[in-house]
Amino acid sequence: MIALMAQSSGAELALLLLGGFHSMVDEVNAELAKRGHDGVRPVHEFALRAVDAGADTASELGRRLSVTKQAAAQTIAVLEGFGYVDREPDPGDARRKRVRVTPRGRELMTVGGALFDDVRSRWAAQIGPEQLEILETLLAQLVERRSFTAEDLRD
Repeated sequence: MIALMAQSSGAELALLLLGGFHSMVDEVNAELAKRGHDGVRPVHEFALRAVDAGADTASELGRRLSVTKQAAAQTIAVLEGFGYVDREPDPGDARRKRVRVTPRGRELMTVGGALFDDVRSRWAAQIGPEQLEILETLLAQLVERRSFTAEDLRD
């Protein structure tokens, strides 16, 4: 007879949290695809927000996202391919290119943020706004000592 392994309540919690994350992200990504933003991943918006906040080189983006300069450069190349960023010459150093968010990239950030808000509103309607606020408060307390980077959002 094969003995069944005991369930781990810690592993179950981790799966629930991961499932909640993927549920939200998958819903937003599906709607973004319908709106002309197919192929977007959470790391892309994370990077766009960092670029918009001043991380305008691969080195700086890498520092902000806690990834290598090469990984940041790859992310920039993907974002550029999607039309979310472009590169322009650095006025102070002709050898360098500065990355900037394009109007299409700003649209993605705006639409993506609104879609996440829509999912949050549906969740609040499903479990009650007070319950969702409690969940958010408790999760914030549990993760307050942890910083998040783009690596946390990779598929």
